[in-house]
Amino acid sequence: MDRPPLEVADIIRQAWPSFLAGNQAWFTWLHLKVLTAILRCRTAALGAHVDACSHCGHRTISYNSCRNRHCPRCQTQARDRWIAARTGELLPAPYAHVVFTLHHALVPLALQNKRAIYALLLQTSAETLLEVARDPRHLGAEIGFFSILHTWNQQLQLHPHVHCVVPAGGLSANHRRWVHAKPKYLLPVGVLRKVFRGKFVDGLRELYARHELVLEGRLAPLRQEKTFSALLETVHRKKWVVYAKRPFGGAGHVVQYLGRYTHRVAISSRRLVSLEQGRVTFRWRDSAHGNEQKLMTLTAHEFLRRFLLHVLPPGFVRIRHYGLFSHRNRRALVPLCRRLLESAQPVSEPHSSAPPNTLQKPLWKCPVCSEPMAIIERLTAAELRLRAPPYNVCSA
Repeated sequence: MDRPPLEVADIIRQAWPSFLAGNQAWFTWLHLKVLTAILRCRTAALGAHVDACSHCGHRTISYNSCRNRHCPRCQTQARDRWIAARTGELLPAPYAHVVFTLHHALVPLALQNKRAIYALLLQTSAETLLEVARDPRHLGAEIGFFSILHTWNQQLQLHPHVHCVVPAGGLSANHRRWVHAKPKYLLPVGVLRKVFRGKFVDGLRELYARHELVLEGRLAPLRQEKTFSALLETVHRKKWVVYAKRPFGGAGHVVQYLGRYTHRVAISSRRLVSLEQGRVTFRWRDSAHGNEQKLMTLTAHEFLRRFLLHVLPPGFVRIRHYGLFSHRNRRALVPLCRRLLESAQPVSEPHSSAPPNTLQKPLWKCPVCSEPMAIIERLTAAELRLRAPPYNVCSA
């Protein structure tokens, strides 16, 4: 795929000195690490590797990627590898998509406590799904799912939410049959909303009692227990947003669906339109008006500030597996679910469990004959400077 004419690295490169000078009060080593990685990604600074075609012998030098999870350039291959590893766990059943969103009144709290709040968001959304699904009044089954944390909206503002991709059904309590969900919905959204809100507020109360929340700056008044309790009472009375999409296609569709949500960053370079006179214009989708495509223009400093809002804490795991798909259960229960589903009569239409053929294709193909390319030599940054490149140099 051709490189877009404007990339996030170009904005960083142009605004870097003045942005650092004006934002030292909150800028950390982690922000510096992310911006530096994006600047160096697929340049000679990170070295290169020599690729050779397995068929025609064509050779080329490709610059190395930074592999930082916040880099817009590096996520395609990481996503494909993750999805390829997950295809063996997908079940021949329809899947549903459920989204749990943090209440907007708690977003400032999340900004100062990313690790604690994001972990609580993932934990309570998962517990909500598992608990409601086990209830005989709803599904009465043990379910499994992938949870993926996103922290942004289309305008790059902080908007923490969790995408859950769930098979539309689960194992019975005795593990002897597969319980199918209703065709139109997986679980009642109203129940999910109330249970999720209660669990999250209770979790916040526990974090506060254990003194595990940072409350600085404009959040300092929340150090008073009465003020913090008033905040919790306010958000507990509000309507929280839980979205559930009607169950869609089987495993083949899910692979493509997962590709839209895993390993995404706050904004891709494909959405960037222009960088002129220190102002960045990018496309965004207005979901409140029929997903209409619109343009937004920000100063380069404001664009970078919003981009860095979504830097995750070191080592934080943003893609997690629960229930049947948890690391403890998947080896025994996923094959059992597959056997039960394959032996049962189809409820509507057959769902293929085979992944799309595209996942079996090589990530890097020869530009001459389209056969797989293989790495035959690795070059450090120093070696790359010392030798004249005998082949075409590209980025990969």
